[in-house]
Amino acid sequence: MLSLKSVTVRFGGRAVLDAVDLEIAEHEVVCVLGPSGSGKSTLLRAVAGLQPLDAGRVSLAGHDQGGVPAHQRGVGLMFQDHQLFPQRDVAANVAFGLRMHGVAKAERVARVGELLDMVGMPGADRRAVAGLSGGEQQRVALARALAPRPRLLMLDEPLGQLDRSLRERLVVELRELFGRLGTTVLAVTHDQGEAFALADRVVVMRDGRIAQSGTPLEVWQRPADAFVARFLGFENVVPATVVGAVADSPWGKLPVPQGAPQGDRTLLVRPAGVRLVPADTGLTCTVAARTFKGTHVAVHLQPGDGPRLEAACALRDAPETGDRVGAEFDAAEIVVLD
Repeated sequence: MLSLKSVTVRFGGRAVLDAVDLEIAEHEVVCVLGPSGSGKSTLLRAVAGLQPLDAGRVSLAGHDQGGVPAHQRGVGLMFQDHQLFPQRDVAANVAFGLRMHGVAKAERVARVGELLDMVGMPGADRRAVAGLSGGEQQRVALARALAPRPRLLMLDEPLGQLDRSLRERLVVELRELFGRLGTTVLAVTHDQGEAFALADRVVVMRDGRIAQSGTPLEVWQRPADAFVARFLGFENVVPATVVGAVADSPWGKLPVPQGAPQGDRTLLVRPAGVRLVPADTGLTCTVAARTFKGTHVAVHLQPGDGPRLEAACALRDAPETGDRVGAEFDAAEIVVLD
């Protein structure tokens, strides 16, 4: 459905997109993740035709989009701020793209009703946009983007302005809706949880390049490098030397899975792989801090002069700040990064 070949965009001589290659299959939902300045929003604008390319090619359904204006590309766009028309009611907002395509009034009315039902706002066609909540505006913006039946739907931080509980509910609804419609989706977000819940495939960007691409499970289980691991929220990332099934690290000798890459490497220790034991067992640490995470407690350990270490444990088992504990390591939760 979508193919990017060596797509390059420069701002003031700096490559914001640096020879990016990306393929998206029909009906696939792909989420692009990355920190601010990584190029993810520029990627979306380049595909939409809103940002000229300095080099490379964007193809949709096998057709080169060079010189094709944005309104003729057959893509749907939904931005973080929704960009609804405040002077028009819900129906007029949803029908905007249909009017631009010359769709007859009766067909427009039927399509608007169908879409409002689909996004969970039946009967809202005559409501004023100004009176809608943030979540309702998000649904109207989505209905408007879907109205012309785009071959590709693109979302730029679609849930970024909503509170967390609403975001978590709507991301589930979006996933179900895209599955029902078979929509091909390219979404940009900085929220890992949102991307992992929504996507068939996650693309992590760094400095205008793709750092890693894979299913949410693949990216979570095996980050490509230290940058991806830290971006996903993992703190236990250190240099180490791997020999056989043992890694010599700042936290001592740690077990690694059989077949792990050898030599000087970067080690990721998941918090779930750090077991708290009595202080006279394993690596002796002081509890520097603890943070309640809802499902568990993140315990931050200071092992002498070494780097801090994060462990995860149940609330009832969490030691207090200042306590002395030991740490042991589970090889199944240790990843030797390539």
